[in-house]
Amino acid sequence: MAHPKHKVSSTRRDKRRTNYKATVPTVVTCSNCGAAVLYHRVCPECGFYRGKLAIEKKAAE
Repeated sequence: MAHPKHKVSSTRRDKRRTNYKATVPTVVTCSNCGAAVLYHRVCPECGFYRGKLAIEKKAAE
């Protein structure tokens, strides 16, 4: 197993870890109903995707 020849300083270690971060999901508005939808996904409110009906949603009773 490999062993480091020199101690890695805390600054160098922290610089390496700066890229480990969570990204904010892209949220867009539905063109049909105006609800907030994740990008490239069917609208959970109305079932539309790219202006076309993708899935049938049951009407509220």
